[in-house]
Amino acid sequence: MTARTRLELAIAWRYLRSRRGSRLLSFISVIAVAGVVVGVSALVVIMGVMNGLQTDLREKILVGSPDIRVLTYGADLRMERWDEVLAKVRAVEGVVQAAPFVVHQGLATSGTTYTEAISVAGIIPGDSGSAQVTTIRDHATAGDFTFDTPDGERRGAVLGALLAQRLNAVPGTALRLITANGEINPLLGVVIPRSVEFEVTGIFETGMYEYDNAYVYVDLDRAREFAGIGEAVTGIEIRTTDRWAAPVVAARLDSVLGPSYFTRDWQQQNSSLFRALKLEKLGMAVILGLIIMVAAFNIVSTLTMVVRDKTREIGILKAMGLRADSVRTIFLLQGLFIGLVGTSVGLAQGVLVGIVLERGKLIALDPSVYFIDHLPVLLDPTDIALIALLSVGVAVLATLHPAGVASRLFPIEAIRSE
Repeated sequence: MTARTRLELAIAWRYLRSRRGSRLLSFISVIAVAGVVVGVSALVVIMGVMNGLQTDLREKILVGSPDIRVLTYGADLRMERWDEVLAKVRAVEGVVQAAPFVVHQGLATSGTTYTEAISVAGIIPGDSGSAQVTTIRDHATAGDFTFDTPDGERRGAVLGALLAQRLNAVPGTALRLITANGEINPLLGVVIPRSVEFEVTGIFETGMYEYDNAYVYVDLDRAREFAGIGEAVTGIEIRTTDRWAAPVVAARLDSVLGPSYFTRDWQQQNSSLFRALKLEKLGMAVILGLIIMVAAFNIVSTLTMVVRDKTREIGILKAMGLRADSVRTIFLLQGLFIGLVGTSVGLAQGVLVGIVLERGKLIALDPSVYFIDHLPVLLDPTDIALIALLSVGVAVLATLHPAGVASRLFPIEAIRSE
């Protein structure tokens, strides 16, 4: 470090300190640092919350939703020659596992007059020996997804925890599923609903309100019977090597399967939700970025006050031979110090608050509205690094004007200013 650099650092530190020889920072310097701290910590926490919401929702949605679904055109959502489609799908690069599925709407009752609207999902039993496409089977809290019943017909049903609670259903409870997709009475000309008897053999809980509140999983063949679609299925569900590569794999499937079929990856299946979250994250980042801009204006006003207060001293220093670029460096160093200290403290404070919120689950949410039961926080190192660079960069840029003003002072006019 040269003598000139040491001099610039000493003068910059002296201007940041209070007037009475104290080593503490002056009040206006503390205010400038505090402005950066507030902006940075708020940005870290909010970005962490938005990341947490996106990640938590995505993971919970994908518990029962595959990376890709292959469907066929038509209002009845029936795929007749699904075994041929399944063979083609499994041969496509990027497909790890694929299986047929059935989805149908209906009503459920456990032997009382009370009924619940449900979504019935037919999947391959968990003891089939084949790899599973989704992780829903890992979330059973009672029983399992084998759908085994004493009669050997696999008439078991696995209910979401909230649905089971409302139906007062436990493993062993008789369950009747009713669908409006029945036969037309030739005399009355109305559709007679069809009902199928099941037995509750398991309960699952994912933390995702939509699944836990309305889903009933049954054996694939029993779901066909319930939906009245014969040997057909609703479609093919697929797990890929990497869920972020799902759009690429979906494009390959579209080209292989032809125009009779179409694909929907996990982002398309929940596009409205994820678009809303991205837009909200962007909006919050812009709003909180304005807080950092306010802190930048605070730095400008602080250093402008320092220039005004130290005008005579700057004039004397320049008269003694201090160069204009050294004067500019002195004030740039002050801004850099305010930015570094404010950013460091703000990052530490924001990370601490984020960790406490996530581990303590301090902010509860209504799962029927937000799909999740608490406010999640995910601190992304990339976001934290970008926030740090933005904060320090803005702080340095904020010093350019007052530093330029100080460097352009003429020694005689500066000395005469007081």
